[in-house]
Formats: sequence, C-alpha cells, structure tokens
Amino acid sequence: DWRREGDEIVRDLKFADFAQAMAFVNRVAEAAEAANHHPDILVHGWNGVRLSLTNHAQGGLTEADFALAGQIDGLAPA
Repeated sequence: DWRREGDEIVRDLKFADFAQAMAFVNRVAEAAEAANHHPDILVHGWNGVRLSLTNHAQGGLTEADFALAGQIDGLAPA
C-alpha cells in the first residue's frame, strides 16, 4: 500500500479510533528507533495516519526506507 511521491514513499492508514491509531504510531516509533531510521508521521482526523519515508542524508530513497516500510507493513492491521 506504499506509493511513491517524489523522493519519498508514503502510506495512509485508517483505524477504528484515535486510540488504535496512536497505538500503531507507538509501534512504528519503536521499530524506527531500533532501525535508527525515522519516518515522518502525521496523525490526522480522529483515526488517520500518514507515514512518509525517505533518507534526507542521502537525498532520496535508499534500501533503509524499503526495509523499514516492510517492518511497518508487519505492524499494520490487515
């Protein structure tokens, strides 16, 4: 469910409620910290989350972005 937007990959997710959205964001934060690679995270509305991945230091997408995207996919609801 990731799509390319310029030099980023982006994924939008919807949850049943705000609490579930925030629980997901916290799981993403743990995975990102462990990988030392951090997405931009936008929580919007009462149940929406948008994730954006790129490597600012490298000036675009790298393997680290796709690896973290795969980990995030494993955390997302089906």
